[in-house]
Amino acid sequence: MASEIMLYYSLQIWCSDNTDAIDRLKIQYGTSFGYPISAMGSHVSVCPNHQSGRITPFETRGIVASAGTFGYELDLMKMSEEEKKIAREQILKYKEMEHLVQTGDYYRLVNPFKNNNHVLWQFVSKDKKETIVCGVRLHSEANPHVYLFYPQGLDADMKYEDIATGKVYTGAALMKAGLPLPLTTGDYQSIKFTFRAVEK
Repeated sequence: MASEIMLYYSLQIWCSDNTDAIDRLKIQYGTSFGYPISAMGSHVSVCPNHQSGRITPFETRGIVASAGTFGYELDLMKMSEEEKKIAREQILKYKEMEHLVQTGDYYRLVNPFKNNNHVLWQFVSKDKKETIVCGVRLHSEANPHVYLFYPQGLDADMKYEDIATGKVYTGAALMKAGLPLPLTTGDYQSIKFTFRAVEK
């Protein structure tokens, strides 16, 4: 009821003053149970974060902010040329997926409150022809396990192309057999997969 009242007066809400991207994994996960993702204000903020002091890659801060309305909350005059370049790329990438964030179905794939080493979420278009899986691997591991993830909400009989690799999978294979997460080095590394249906 409270969320309905809030959205009656404002189509966008600010779920926390905490802008640390890693903290936001839990904040945005929890907020998603009461509010639609399309209403959730989420920003890329300064690094080191002014509240936690945490150092998080620019790409990862962008991935976390893309699970919401997306924006920037930092001093543009203090950004390096490389950061400005990354920001321009992030904006373009968000515009490509914005329709999924705003109108697609949202799936919480990995719960950040259960001490997992990665957090994953997913957006699926209403016609099930397009999906994006995003997330963060929290900590680097010297001898990493092979972690599988299982997209949800797909058409089991439809074929989907992994845009990054060109490999094609059935919806059933993705949802039941899963795919391995990429091996990364360094803490707080971003994860993103894009799948589109292959026309028959």
